[in-house]
This record gives sequence, C-alpha cells and structure tokens, in this order.
Amino acid sequence: MKRIIAKSTLREFWEEYPDSEQYLKTWYDTAMNSDWKSPADVKQTYANASVLKNNRVVFNIKGNTYRLIAKFNFEKQWIFIRFVGNHTTYDKIDANLI
Repeated sequence: MKRIIAKSTLREFWEEYPDSEQYLKTWYDTAMNSDWKSPADVKQTYANASVLKNNRVVFNIKGNTYRLIAKFNFEKQWIFIRFVGNHTTYDKIDANLI
C-alpha cells in the first residue's frame, strides 16, 4: 500500500501559497497512482525531476516556481515529503540532507 507522508505538509504550503494548490494536488495524485520502483521510473513520469543521493528526488512545481523534495522507500512504496518551498528557501538548504 502506497503512503505519502505527510499530505498535511503540502496542504500547509498551499494555504500560504494558494497558486501552488492545484499543482501540488496533481503531484500528489500522480504519486499515489504511479507504480514507481526506482528513480528511473520517477524520471519517466517527471522528466525534469532531479535525482539525488539517498533516494531523494527534487520535483519542479508550477513551472519551476516551487520545489518539492521527496525521499523514497521504493520497496515499501513510501514517499516522505522532506521539503516544499520557493527557490529562495530551496537555495538555503542542502537537498541531500533535508
């Protein structure tokens, strides 16, 4: 059973940035309905995603206005949302460690 932890992170973000809501909902629905078994599978769906170490993937949201970092456990089909934010905030973090 696929799990995304935690949708509330996305909801809190789109409440602050309403222009991101539909894009984050689309990402969530796509992730829930995809059968990703590896980073390569994710790239087939999201060609512009950046694969990082430790099964982390950076997604461009709303035409690259926002970034979402997710850490995957492909075996258990768990996706952990590690970060969602704008470029200014993204530039201040280490995407490989967050």
